[in-house]
Amino acid sequence: MNKHSVKKKRPAKASPKAGLHSAARKEPARIAAARKAVPTRRSASKPAITRDSISAVKITAVEMAAVTVAQVTALAPALRTHKYRVGQTVFYTSSPISRPGASGSYKVVRLLPSDGEDYQYRIKNPGEAFERVAKESQLELEH
Repeated sequence: MNKHSVKKKRPAKASPKAGLHSAARKEPARIAAARKAVPTRRSASKPAITRDSISAVKITAVEMAAVTVAQVTALAPALRTHKYRVGQTVFYTSSPISRPGASGSYKVVRLLPSDGEDYQYRIKNPGEAFERVAKESQLELEH
């Protein structure tokens, strides 16, 4: 035998963490993953959950569930709704920036949500093949 073909066993290097590494290798993978998932320290920005905070949440939820129909309907007049209904005939006044010839009599086809300041409507003139979108401030009730 050649001296190069024989492998010599080298002694293992001693390190202060050798005991920890060998223990981690022997643990099943799921236990090691669970240890990594559990935080060792609490962050200063996240408050701890206590019995008092849980009961406060329950009280708030109970108070919110105790709202009556009468209280909700009392708030209804304060909520704004569309001024015109679907099928109603309105007079559309176009802005000077858009087409000035577009003013005239239109029928409300669909109610659209608010754009922030005004409700919007999809309107159609019987003489045109397309529909327009108009703000509530551009429409008047036709007599």
